[in-house]
Amino acid sequence: MLRKERIARSPHKTPMWTYYPELLETPVPRYTSYPTAAEFTGEVGADDYAAALGQVGGEVSLYVHIPFCEKICWYCGCNTSVANRRERIAAYLEALHHEIHMVARALPAPVQVSSVAFGGGSPNAITPTDFVRLVQVLTVEFGMVAPQWSIELDPRSLTPAWQQTLAGVGVTRASLGVQTFAPQLQRAIGRIQPDADIVRSADQLRTSGVTSLNFDLMYGLPGQTLADLEASLARSVELGADRIALFGYAHVPHMIARQRKIDDAALPDARARFAMAGFGHSYLAGCGYVPVGFDHFARPGDPLAQAAVSGRLHRNFQGFTEDAAPVTLGFGASAISDFPELIAQNEKNAGRYRMLLSQDRFPTNKGVRRSPDDRRHGAVIEALLCRGRARLDADLLREALTGLDPFMARGLCSFVEGELVLAADGLPYARSIAALFDPYRHQTTRRFSSAI
Repeated sequence: MLRKERIARSPHKTPMWTYYPELLETPVPRYTSYPTAAEFTGEVGADDYAAALGQVGGEVSLYVHIPFCEKICWYCGCNTSVANRRERIAAYLEALHHEIHMVARALPAPVQVSSVAFGGGSPNAITPTDFVRLVQVLTVEFGMVAPQWSIELDPRSLTPAWQQTLAGVGVTRASLGVQTFAPQLQRAIGRIQPDADIVRSADQLRTSGVTSLNFDLMYGLPGQTLADLEASLARSVELGADRIALFGYAHVPHMIARQRKIDDAALPDARARFAMAGFGHSYLAGCGYVPVGFDHFARPGDPLAQAAVSGRLHRNFQGFTEDAAPVTLGFGASAISDFPELIAQNEKNAGRYRMLLSQDRFPTNKGVRRSPDDRRHGAVIEALLCRGRARLDADLLREALTGLDPFMARGLCSFVEGELVLAADGLPYARSIAALFDPYRHQTTRRFSSAI
């Protein structure tokens, strides 16, 4: 049965975060990689990817991208399209199976797969039978033994057959795209999703054996108020979410055409967004959740919370994670593979992705090489975002010192025993401070989303 429980909480208070608009006015990346996707170029291709595969050994994690949804939500920036033709999905899955086979054959030695994540789109846009076949292919090709299985799901199309399938595979981690429980906000972003859908889905997932259930929520939606946000947070807590990701809606219609359906005039302004982020942090912390980075929260017993508390937290293309594998192999259109010295992304267009694989070619079409200097900068950025502190080499400190001055003058960060340490009040400025250690930001005109 659905786990409905309330965490004992003290009354939430207005957070002590102070709003300094001038420190947030520059849009910055989310830093799910370093260098970021803004630095990906066509200079990285299939040969580079093959060479990187030839160096892989030991522990790896896998990511599988399913670029289909039953319906397309207006706010969404994912690489996805409507799952309206069975033949098209079948052709994609055939190519995906072939890519998995090619990659497994290219590895120089057996690897230990610690985790497998399915994302999209909506992985449950394919049939449960197709999902089981995909799991079987992965298991056989990589010789997997008891990896950690996780999956993103659309609660609107989660059928009872999926409950049995997930239980049979052994999926223990799942993420539901909730966004908001407010009907008027759902209409404003093109995602009608009754409360009953969430309740039914959570119930099915608990019954299937999911022990870590995440709810994705959003602030900064058109017409959203603090009361709307509080109601969605309270309902998520009541339904027993083990993890909550509270994302700020990134309105970038110049990059994502479907967002043009959203009423720009109804979007909360920067000050209101800041207040929502602070309110959400205060509310969930008051409910007993452990803050994980700047936009994730987890119950104390959840592995993500334990990683955050023990200093083992990492950040990758899926956000904050306890996954420590040094290599991630991505499969599917637009999927990204992450190696110590290379980031490689597959062709985004599903048709071209299939065409390349039909020619027995790896579908990598862009990426970036990581220099030793990139890895140093990336380590500082990850440390600041994941642990709130970072030890700096003297040259990196010199590069960022002028930019740090206004943050330090306001007490948002300081130096403690040779480390740059974020203050509690500095958390909403974490991405902006981290960006000071990103020399690429001085070289690009790429437009990013707001810092909070």
